[in-house]
Amino acid sequence: MLWVYRILFLPLFILSLPYYLQRILKRGGYKKDFSHRFGLMSPLPEKRKSVSRIWIQAVSVGELLAIEPILIALKESNSVEVFLTTTTSTGYVLARERYADLVIGVGYFPWDFWPCSACGWRRVKPDLVILTEGELWPEHLHQAQKRGVKVLLINARLSDHTFARLKKMNWAIHGFLKTITRILASSESDAKRFCHLGVDVSRVVTTGNIKVDFAMGEHLSEDEIEILKEELGLGEGLVLLGSSVWPGEEETLLELFREARRQGIECQLFLVPRHAERREDILRLLNGTTFSHHFRSKGAASEKVDIAVGDTTGELRKFVQLADLVFVGKSLPPYREGQTPIETAAFGKPLLFGPEMSNFRSIARSLVRCGAAVSVEDAEGLQREAVALLKESDSRRKMGEAGVLWHRSSQGAVKKTIAYIEDLL
Repeated sequence: MLWVYRILFLPLFILSLPYYLQRILKRGGYKKDFSHRFGLMSPLPEKRKSVSRIWIQAVSVGELLAIEPILIALKESNSVEVFLTTTTSTGYVLARERYADLVIGVGYFPWDFWPCSACGWRRVKPDLVILTEGELWPEHLHQAQKRGVKVLLINARLSDHTFARLKKMNWAIHGFLKTITRILASSESDAKRFCHLGVDVSRVVTTGNIKVDFAMGEHLSEDEIEILKEELGLGEGLVLLGSSVWPGEEETLLELFREARRQGIECQLFLVPRHAERREDILRLLNGTTFSHHFRSKGAASEKVDIAVGDTTGELRKFVQLADLVFVGKSLPPYREGQTPIETAAFGKPLLFGPEMSNFRSIARSLVRCGAAVSVEDAEGLQREAVALLKESDSRRKMGEAGVLWHRSSQGAVKKTIAYIEDLL
């Protein structure tokens, strides 16, 4: 099957090139170190005796933030060095800025095309490869098998869509899955899905979701919160945060905001789009309303506004701390996947999200069970629940406290992951 994949890769890549180029032009930032995509990584230090080299691939910002405690632990061991790759331009910028002291180098993950992947492998020369979540790259896995390098899939998960697709292709992917040394599943349901695809049960372990163990950093002080709110143009009222929202969800939150204002609730809306480059679309939407607004990327606001837009990268953890109520994006129909609710719960903020949250299903269910979150079926349900919670400070407080307790009791995945890394080395 590998040769079929190799033969089909190039024509399929050429067909998808217009879409890929459009994303490059829209997002920007892809030009720098574009040669990495061909496997032409920047020169790395010579390998040191008795020091193992790990190649970690984390596709984007969310995965990169999640592996921070792992990078810190590996750095402290003094017997391991890490080369880190990512796929997106935003992830690349974050990795270079945040992890320069923890790794020996940062690069773009090479295209999974035979010459590109092989070239990258010759330059990196890893002793262990770590992939995150659901990244299953056939050529990358083959290069590991060819060189006798073990592969660890951490925080492994399979969304509903991916699982359904892989079940149909089970005859084709079975051989690739066999090349993974060990799979550390983020939940029991994910572990069962990998086994259903034919992975031997002895190679699948449920370690929990490492995103629960994220490094929270410093909590903003009351003064810092007030300064940040002033910079964003947010006033004294309640802050309704749309966290990592996707197209269509801004309109839903605008309607919710209008209704809250109509009912006399003193509040502001804070929109944080999942992709900052959508700022022009959001600007056109807001210009069609009577609400005043300010975009974070424009610097400090000169006056109070009705709606603030956090169109920057890597600041969500700060933004969450300003909120009194949070809606988790990519969760209302037609979306099913959901963005992460973990950080919001950890910071003690009451949560609302859509009905499925397939990317975080087990976590979402546990948050609802413990009283930290409310799941809604649609836009009408969101409006009803949000308005009720904005009126009930005691309910919001209890939900926030439940989220903090949930977070404390759910940690431990990073420690288990580190133990398996050490075992494989």
